[in-house]
Amino acid sequence: MPLRKEEDYEAKRQQIIDGALEVFASLGYEKASNKAIAQAAGIGSPGLIYHYFQDKEHLYREVLEQRLTVLQLLAHPQELEGLPPNEALSRLGRAFLQMLDAPQSRSLLRLMFSDAARDPLVAGLFWQTGPVRGLGFLEQYLANTMQAGQLRQVNPTFAAMQFMGPLVMYLLARTVFETSSLATIDREAMLEQHIMLFLEAMRPTAP
Repeated sequence: MPLRKEEDYEAKRQQIIDGALEVFASLGYEKASNKAIAQAAGIGSPGLIYHYFQDKEHLYREVLEQRLTVLQLLAHPQELEGLPPNEALSRLGRAFLQMLDAPQSRSLLRLMFSDAARDPLVAGLFWQTGPVRGLGFLEQYLANTMQAGQLRQVNPTFAAMQFMGPLVMYLLARTVFETSSLATIDREAMLEQHIMLFLEAMRPTAP
């Protein structure tokens, strides 16, 4: 495919992803129709979507992977793998919480939680696209830093869950339980203290 055609193809693809984000964030996965997505994307025919995406499930995955900050970071894990724990965890935590910055991302997350509770398909899509990848990367990163002597030797799966737990709580407070007192806590201050406490608990024990 000539370069110009490749650029046009990718531009149209991103246009559809933007339209799908708008529709998924306002209607949820179940109610999002190709007609609504095509209208939001500004393309003439709903059937044109299938020229760029296999099906609705594939489009949904692409929306999550390309429009949620933390998944964009996890698409390039090599950027984190060689960093010291404080820097790597700060970048990961900050990317995770940046999902709160865009109103459409917050709406999308809110509807994902709601849809996942009702629809096993959406629950599986959400779990495999987001948490499985995030926890898998973090587990491997922690295991490597433990082996290098930078962190104490514990179960890396449990350690990954313990690191993400407070961040998930904060995300839920800001997207679902907006009246919670947690929603008023300064994000950067919370993240800084959380990482400090986590790394203090994970400090290597003396030989």
